[in-house]
Amino acid sequence: MAKETKLNYGKIILLGSGFLGISLLWAVYNAYVPIFLQAGNPGLPDAKNISGLVGFGLSAAATGFIMSLDNIAAVFIQPWIGVKSDATRTRFGRRMPYIMVGVPLTVAGFVAIPYAITLIPPELSGQFDQLTTPFLIFVVALGFTLLAAAIYRTPAIALMPDIAPSKFRSQANGIINLMGGFGVVTGLLAGGALFDINISLPFWIGGAVVLLTGIVLVAVIKEPRDYEEKPPEKNAKLMDTIKEVWRNENKSVLFLLLAIFAWFLAYNSLETFFTSYATFDLGITAGKASQLFTIAGATFILATVPSGYLAGKIGRKKTILIGLTGFTLAILAIFAIANLTTVMIAMGVVGVCWAMVNINSLPMVVDSVSQEKLGAYTGMYYFASMSAAIAGPIVIGQLIDILNAQAGIGYRTMFLVSAAAMGVAAIFLSRVSTGEAIPEPQDAEPTFR
Repeated sequence: MAKETKLNYGKIILLGSGFLGISLLWAVYNAYVPIFLQAGNPGLPDAKNISGLVGFGLSAAATGFIMSLDNIAAVFIQPWIGVKSDATRTRFGRRMPYIMVGVPLTVAGFVAIPYAITLIPPELSGQFDQLTTPFLIFVVALGFTLLAAAIYRTPAIALMPDIAPSKFRSQANGIINLMGGFGVVTGLLAGGALFDINISLPFWIGGAVVLLTGIVLVAVIKEPRDYEEKPPEKNAKLMDTIKEVWRNENKSVLFLLLAIFAWFLAYNSLETFFTSYATFDLGITAGKASQLFTIAGATFILATVPSGYLAGKIGRKKTILIGLTGFTLAILAIFAIANLTTVMIAMGVVGVCWAMVNINSLPMVVDSVSQEKLGAYTGMYYFASMSAAIAGPIVIGQLIDILNAQAGIGYRTMFLVSAAAMGVAAIFLSRVSTGEAIPEPQDAEPTFR
């Protein structure tokens, strides 16, 4: 079967619908699970702002640790699944079996999360030692959701380079992330309104959207069959891919993965604790705090497709460096001038700059390696990003507790650490020499359709 040299918008949009669903799920999860964990803690500043909620009363450090548990599992599962999906041969394709199993299991766990909170009597909110049963149910629901999501996320994302020619992968990733951005905004904006009515509504409706978009993805997307002409690598292992990255004389992929780790550490820390910062430091409601983060989601949406096309004009590396610089300046502004107006403007800048970084990250990785290993290196991309998601909440949570106790800085700590991480990412990226679009053969002129 001849390799496609055109960007099929229909396929990309349908693939993006699946990303919309999972992005909505993560938006709801990241916005409200930290609130559930910390609600009822009398030691938090302005705790009265969440007096209408019940929760487990945990510290920011404990919350950060729990928020990282899913990533600890994902950092091992997703790269391993990526390697396995490269070697999978079924009548449904290489990637689809994982999607067919992972989506319904993810939804089942996700809708169970708020059920555990409904088991907490208001008079026992924050009294962790008396909430053993609700907490165990809560943790099981979290674990089930996130382990199931790890099964299908890498194969689903690997479909993008499977069906998009190298020249157009930044543009395709821009379209997919445009739809993912709609999922984030929907999860935060509509979810914020629904949460203030009933804490379970964002989870129920979000689960329904994930299930629906998963069904559409499986029913409509047909994987390319080129892989059938090549037998799978025997005994393909995750460690083989890691050794390949480490031992390669050209360290570009290694430096790229380190840069990805650094910039995701910065962003995931912000994402995890922003609603807590807005609730406890700025003094707004939990629902409005998630809606405030929607500003970044909205500008991210506006910048997704332009970021892909900008990378097509000036290169992916230059586009990412511009994004890293703008992101850093914006979050330093929030730290220096802690008022609602500054935060709103800065979050708009953050969304644009994060699009420039995020849209071009995965295309740089998959275009730095053999195209027969797209799943494996999509997994390595997640290995780097999820490792950052493990370290970020834990480190930031501990610093928040320490600096809040000693200097009263509190949640503003995350902006300083995120800025430093973005600077480190820029240093690593400056040493990368691969990852730009791979030229198409002379006899196959790439075009859009």
